[in-house]
Amino acid sequence: MTLILFLVALAGLLFVMRRESGAKPAIGVMLVVGVLSLFMASGWLTLLLFLGAAATAAAGLPQFRMNWLTPRVFAMFKKVAPKVSDTEKVALEAGTVGWDGELFTGRPDWHNLLINRHTGLSDEEQAFVDNQCTQAISMCNAWDLAVERADLPKELWDFLKQEKFFGMIIPKEYGGLGFSAKAQTAVLQKLAANEMLMVTVGVPNSLGPGELLVKYGTQEQKDYYLPRLADGREVPCFGLTGPRAGSDATSLPDTGIVCKQEVDGKEVLGIRLNFEKRWITLAPVATVVGLAFRMFDPDGLLGETRDYGITCALIPRDTDGMEIGRRHCPIGSPFMNGPIKGKDVFIPLDYIIGGQEMAGQGWRMLVECLSVGRCITLPSGAAGAAAYAVGTAGGFTRIRRQFNTPVAEMEGVQAPLARIAAKTYIAQSAVNHTANMIDQGEKPAVPSAILKYHLTEFQRDILTDAMDVHGGKTVTLGPRNYLGIGYSGAAVSITVEGANIMTRSLMIFGQGAIRCHPYVLKELAAKDNDDIKAFDEAFFGHAGLIFGNAARAFTQALGIGKADVPFDSASRPYAQALARFSSAFGLCADAAMTTLGGELKMRELISARLGDMLANLYLASMVLKNWYETQPVDGEKELMQYSMTLLLHRTEKALDEFLKNLPNRPAAMALRAVTLPLGRRWAEPGDELTRKLANSISTDTPVRSKLTESAWTTASEGDVANPLAQYNSLLKDYGKAEQLYRKATKAYAKGELPMTALHPEERFEAALEAGIFSQEEADFMREYEALVLEMLTVDDFPFDEFARNKDTLIDHNPA
Repeated sequence: MTLILFLVALAGLLFVMRRESGAKPAIGVMLVVGVLSLFMASGWLTLLLFLGAAATAAAGLPQFRMNWLTPRVFAMFKKVAPKVSDTEKVALEAGTVGWDGELFTGRPDWHNLLINRHTGLSDEEQAFVDNQCTQAISMCNAWDLAVERADLPKELWDFLKQEKFFGMIIPKEYGGLGFSAKAQTAVLQKLAANEMLMVTVGVPNSLGPGELLVKYGTQEQKDYYLPRLADGREVPCFGLTGPRAGSDATSLPDTGIVCKQEVDGKEVLGIRLNFEKRWITLAPVATVVGLAFRMFDPDGLLGETRDYGITCALIPRDTDGMEIGRRHCPIGSPFMNGPIKGKDVFIPLDYIIGGQEMAGQGWRMLVECLSVGRCITLPSGAAGAAAYAVGTAGGFTRIRRQFNTPVAEMEGVQAPLARIAAKTYIAQSAVNHTANMIDQGEKPAVPSAILKYHLTEFQRDILTDAMDVHGGKTVTLGPRNYLGIGYSGAAVSITVEGANIMTRSLMIFGQGAIRCHPYVLKELAAKDNDDIKAFDEAFFGHAGLIFGNAARAFTQALGIGKADVPFDSASRPYAQALARFSSAFGLCADAAMTTLGGELKMRELISARLGDMLANLYLASMVLKNWYETQPVDGEKELMQYSMTLLLHRTEKALDEFLKNLPNRPAAMALRAVTLPLGRRWAEPGDELTRKLANSISTDTPVRSKLTESAWTTASEGDVANPLAQYNSLLKDYGKAEQLYRKATKAYAKGELPMTALHPEERFEAALEAGIFSQEEADFMREYEALVLEMLTVDDFPFDEFARNKDTLIDHNPA
């Protein structure tokens, strides 16, 4: 009976803790079971439960704890709480908290995610994607742009300006397109078949003077610049990074000193700039430069402030003292990128974006704009490149035959094909639905870091897998190679807009731990304001959350009390697993902050693993949202299952690695007992799913069509060749072709065809002569195989083609 009552008390407490019902219900459970134990079981259990009830009352009821416990905890918290710098405060205050905050609670409310449906693009936006974007990408061949020109063709530059590609974010009243975030994402996904084109269009619409002017510019600045930026009369760039300020942009050494200077015979109050910038996209061709610098007023010409901090200004290209026009050569794809230097460059005060009153507000301006731009440009480019890889890798592996069978039927090839399909599906779900959140008014700071890191890493993985399955086809550069240059350029996306190493190690969890947590920001604010009542509410609410997450993580890991989720039978188990890992993540996050305190900032590997958990939960949520809102096509169920299994496996792996490396080993062991009581249970996706996904993207299926619908799939007369359109055409006829391949192979094996008929074309002719093929079948296979051979062919060049200096050539075979 003692054991039964003990289990009853435990179950009751777990129930109360799971619901975060507070101290009173917990006290009630212990008192009721304690009384029952007094009459029916052990006095020791009664004593234990009564003592527990007393301790819970003393610590859990505000009227008791405020007199003795809260002041002591508050004093200790003031000593150990991490100091938040002014720079960090700006970053923490930028943006909004949405679904990322729900994941921190450990009990995500799916209603808050599903309430805003992705309703698609407007008719105007869809027409732009279908027409202008298709026309733009149809003018691009990667080899021509990257090697022959190292630039876009003039007619393409003119087209981009004429059709206002650089003005997607500029409101219509200033001559721009006024597109939604969803439309920007769709445009960049379509253009991502060519890295140089995507970057050229994407950067002015993310981190650029246009967005800064829209949000912060003076009316005079908006009236002058925005119409000119929208129609391409002005080409913008933004100078932020330099030789000594890359990822740590706040440490930039570029200075602007307030001074007076004579201009056209008049004394003008302005700023003398000295700066050196590198890695500035569009700088070589820009007509106007946005510039970030540290502004000082040592002589007090503007007032008492001496160090204003980071400030942003807009400077015309022809300003005296500015050196601009030289180029860097970005790896793989030499889009316009270069250095900018300035020595004693004088600008009037009204060049400051937003005017004099915005002096010193540059870091806040940049952080707020970056949080949105980082969500859109590079993640959209990654999703677009992934869709293109699905189409080309799937198509190539189906038409490429080895050992008398398509290589897509080989399990060693099927594994990377399945990974390509799933990561593309995840990337598309994430960028499309996060863009929809932006259109609903959110400024997702933490999700922007998640998408930037994980989707560009997906892009690198996908292109690596795509290169692997292509073999020699794509390691030989030339006009026919549609992957090699993009593969080489993937490193650029990894590095820019916040290097991925830093983003994973410092930003995702480092920013989320304070920004998204339900209580940490409140606790820090109470500390700064010396508000003990606010601290009491936040701290003990936080304590209740910890107990709640522990109870939820433990019971759900045992399969008890699974979360109630609004999904169908196919996706429900994954959503319930996500809810379980959300509780485990919240508990581990609190454990790390409690045991490491301020040291957690320096424990980047610990922070990275917590960030990995949060990121995979976020990406999995986007997949579930996509499944919930869209009409699944045949075969999409398996794609969703593979994607969710992969993400939950990655989440559990990150949890396991966190527990193995948490410095406080007793805490780690306790956490493992709570979060993984049965050990790891999410393996990587199985072979059966792998085979189904590989087949779904290497044949003409609805899944292949859905994954590539955002890519460039059309081919018109006068356009450059579109490999994806060519593969799609071949796959439509593949079923018929495969039967005839097998018929010819079988006849050859039986000796019905000449033994010298080793080439497919020879066998087709011999099969026609032997009456094995009809005339129609032979004609079909001649045409089909000619197209196949064209897709398998690689380029070759004259011997001296690659030597820039022909004088260095060696004649290896003199006459």
